[in-house]
Amino acid sequence: MKKTTIFALSIFVISIISAFQLLPSKEPSKATPPNIILIFMDDLGYGDLSCYGALQYRTPNLDRLAGEGIRFTNFLAAQAVCSASRAALLTGCYPNRVGISGALFPNAKVGLNPEETTIAELLKDKGYATGMFGKWHLGDRPEFLPTRQGFDEYVGLPYSNDMWPVHYDGSPISTTSDNRKKNFPFLPLLHNSDTLQEIKTLDDQAKLTGIYTERAVNFINRHKKSPFFVYLPHSMPHVPIAASAKFKGKSKQGTYGDVLMEIDWSVGEIMKALKENGLDKNTVVIFTSDNGPWLNYGNHAGSSGGLREGKGNSFEGGQRVPCIVRWKGITPAGLVCNKLTSTIDLLPTIAHICGTKLPARPIDGVDILPLLKGDMEATPRRYFYYFYRRNNLEAVRRDDWKLVLPHEGRSYEGQAPGNDGFPGKAPENIPFPLALYDLRRDPAERYDVKETYPEILAELQKVAEEAREDLGDDITKRTGKNVRKSGMVQ
Repeated sequence: MKKTTIFALSIFVISIISAFQLLPSKEPSKATPPNIILIFMDDLGYGDLSCYGALQYRTPNLDRLAGEGIRFTNFLAAQAVCSASRAALLTGCYPNRVGISGALFPNAKVGLNPEETTIAELLKDKGYATGMFGKWHLGDRPEFLPTRQGFDEYVGLPYSNDMWPVHYDGSPISTTSDNRKKNFPFLPLLHNSDTLQEIKTLDDQAKLTGIYTERAVNFINRHKKSPFFVYLPHSMPHVPIAASAKFKGKSKQGTYGDVLMEIDWSVGEIMKALKENGLDKNTVVIFTSDNGPWLNYGNHAGSSGGLREGKGNSFEGGQRVPCIVRWKGITPAGLVCNKLTSTIDLLPTIAHICGTKLPARPIDGVDILPLLKGDMEATPRRYFYYFYRRNNLEAVRRDDWKLVLPHEGRSYEGQAPGNDGFPGKAPENIPFPLALYDLRRDPAERYDVKETYPEILAELQKVAEEAREDLGDDITKRTGKNVRKSGMVQ
């Protein structure tokens, strides 16, 4: 090749390179904040998923979720009853701090105070689309409904699915009955604040899981191009339970197993929607429960997995629940976390993940993101307070040590459970004495060791006193310094 040809070719290549160098550089794209999906079960026990030991049915989608993320074994609901637990989840506070206790009935004059900041409000301020599909139970008056608490849209029941004028077997309650439910309205399935339809029969209830799932998937499809928060609090397996025709009779554990198989299907539909929309890698999926199983309902109740007692009780069966978190590429696949954690920790963790500020009012939750990233040396939470009823301090915890304080409470032990939707007895005024348990070797809370470890007993009694000073305690007639009022209407 002649030198002139080589020279000309060189000039041409240099010109092309220079032209590209003169083009304006493209700004690096900012990472889209992760989507958040929070699935919250009602009365699901610690032993109710096959990855937690359930028998006679399988939950393959949830097992897969656990295999791709983190499965927590020491995760506590904030309180073992519906409304209180939900207030805690959404605000990151012990429910008695924000004035919510028990389970609110239809037309209650109280609800979650609009001045409290919910997860939905934090994320909405960050530009997230926010949707809720399922049970609310934080006040059914218009002032308290989800669209007043940070959610752009809502479809679901305003309270528990047993708060209707229907008997345990699905028959209408007689007008001559003294049952307090006789004056309840039929269950309103709400869209924002309007009633879509009334849920009047068990066949109507059998459609709820499908309705919530369809609405959640539709929301994901509509908001796939911007960050979103989906809160999916299922109405079941809280009694009464019912499965759709597709799942009825499918399990070896009767209706309860059928219901759990349908819930598992629902999780599968959510995960499929994420994958089909290319959102699989940028979505945090959290699955947990509001409290343990309602054991006196027998074969229509779940399993505490060998833990003591169940719903409505401060022993571990009432508050230790399944929790699975999956965030592809962040949570190590198949990790089991035994660290003490709680539903009140989800708000500050989500705030950190999504880059939002914490609420202006003090909260009780701690950031557990280091655990989600696989740092099992981290110990973000060491202490926990077990409150029940309006404001009874029934136990305190430090790591694996739990001090049960003298109190009266519900007990299922020694009582024959009910069957096929009818409850057995669960007396409410059983006295529980002072007792110290080492949950590391005694998760069933059977062996009182306070005489063996007097120094641990003394330490936890100081923790209890700190809890009373902060939040109060009806048992010892103490008023807390830092409690806030619920919302209230005239």
